[in-house]
Parts: sequence; C-alpha cells; structure tokens
Amino acid sequence: MSTAERLPFLKGHGTENDFVIVPDPDNRLELSAAAVARLCDRRAGIGGDGVLHVVRSAAHPEARSMAADAEWFMDYRNGDGSIAEMCGNGVRVFARYLRHAGLVDAGDLAIATRAGVRRAHIAKAAPASDPRGQEGAEGGITVAMGRALLPDGPDAEVTVSVGGLSWPARNVNMGNPHAVAFVGDLADAGNLFTAPDVRPASVYPDGVNVEFVVDRGPRHVAMRVHERGAGETRSCGTGACAVMVAAARRDGLDPAVLGHPVTYTVDVPGGRLTIAELPDGSVEMTGPAVIVGEGTLEPEWLRGALEDGVA
Repeated sequence: MSTAERLPFLKGHGTENDFVIVPDPDNRLELSAAAVARLCDRRAGIGGDGVLHVVRSAAHPEARSMAADAEWFMDYRNGDGSIAEMCGNGVRVFARYLRHAGLVDAGDLAIATRAGVRRAHIAKAAPASDPRGQEGAEGGITVAMGRALLPDGPDAEVTVSVGGLSWPARNVNMGNPHAVAFVGDLADAGNLFTAPDVRPASVYPDGVNVEFVVDRGPRHVAMRVHERGAGETRSCGTGACAVMVAAARRDGLDPAVLGHPVTYTVDVPGGRLTIAELPDGSVEMTGPAVIVGEGTLEPEWLRGALEDGVA
C-alpha cells in the first residue's frame, strides 16, 4: 500500500476495551511496532488499547493454514506494537466490524487468530421497538474461546505483588497467559499502569496479563486487569474467561464433573460479560461490541508512522 494513499480506519470497543480497526484484506500494509504504537497513541494518534488488522487468512503467512476454516484473520497487536496471540474483546469487535462492513451475515462465523480458529455468533438485530437500548438492539456477540489450560505442578500457582502487598495467583492460559489473584479490595491493585511483579518470572517468559478479582455475589465477580503491552484496560475478554475458570475451580465447580455448564457474571470497569464453561472444557464469552466511527489517516501522517514511527 502506497503511503500516498489515505488509509481507512474504524474505531470500536467491547466493554470499553477499545481498538483501532485497520481493514487490509490483501495484506498490503506493513504495520511495524512503531506504527501500531503511533496509531494507539491517545494524543498523537487515533488512540486505543490495540490494533485489529483485518486480513484475509489466505493473504497472511501466519493464517494461510487456517484459510479453509476461516476466511478472515485477526492480526492483533497490543498498544505498544507487540504481537499478541489472542484478544477476547477484540474478537467480538472484529466480528462486529465484519458485519458492519457487509462482509458476513448475522449468525455463525469463524475467525482465525494466532491462538487458532475462534467461532463467533452474531445475534440478529432486535426490532426498533426493542427496549434494551443501543447495544441490546445491535445484538450481543458470543465467542467460543477454546479451552482453558490449567498447568499442574510448580507452574500451577504464582505470586503477584503490588507495592508491599502479595497474593497467590492461579496460572491460566486462554491462548495467552494469565495470572488470576483473588483480593479483598480492587483498589489494592494500585494504578496497574506499571506491570505487577509476578514470581517466578520463568513461568511467563513472554510476559503475562494479571487479573485482580473480588466477589460480588454467587457466581458473580468483578475484576481489574493489567494487560501486557497495554497497561490497565477497561476490559479484557480472555482475562474474564481466565477469571471465570479460576473462580469456578476455587468454588469447587468443574463442568466436566458436574455434567452441565457453569456460568459466571464478570464485571469489568467498562461493563459486564457473561462467561460459561461447558462440560467439554470449552469456554464461551458473550458481550457487546460497538463500532464508534470511521475515517481516513492523512498520507503525510501515515508515511511518518510507517517509515520511522514519528508522525
């Protein structure tokens, strides 16, 4: 893609976890880490927790093997430009974009990610008379997030520290790594823009997302999160799934043993998600996804961002 062209973009969010959406079906755009960080800069760029680079799977070397199962690849980047395996809220916003652009219909679709193919379901729009408001009228999006991996042995639990406080945390992998700590007060986590200390560091060689969790009621929790590469965000979909599984195990609930799904409500600073774990171990996440607006980037700004990260 020539830097003399205007680059289209959209802005969207899922429970206020916000993203810059860059449609690039043929994978013509080389997005460097510096360019992504510039796009996500809330003062010098568009602003967002990450970038959803929308590419046809057949056009991307990391996704070609999934092209037969999923036409579209979510090339997700963290706000600092680093590459991430998955983003649960990002998948919902990615699906919302595909529907918004007329590239898919409401109903079931498959999306390729670095953590594998994720299945999503876009609810049909409610009638104009629906009383639930804008997000309800759009219809929620459910994403099959895959199975949670719960390591055994010495990697099962780690220690999370903020300031002078420390908590044991459960190691959960949802295609990306998480450390889930149950705390007495969410304020104890501090500002979360600085990554909490997690020990032993060898358990997470590529960094980790850290969730702090309190109980709100039966099968109802609230969380704050530090996302690696982004700092504290208003929501984290994979983090909410990791929290649900960790809470269920803490509460002695295992769908594989019970023979029926277990569902938790997970409140995040940006809204509410519903997370269910099924008897086969798969996890489903349901929540809103909103397209806020769209526009184009100026060629001069884009040229600077792509060439040296300075616009």
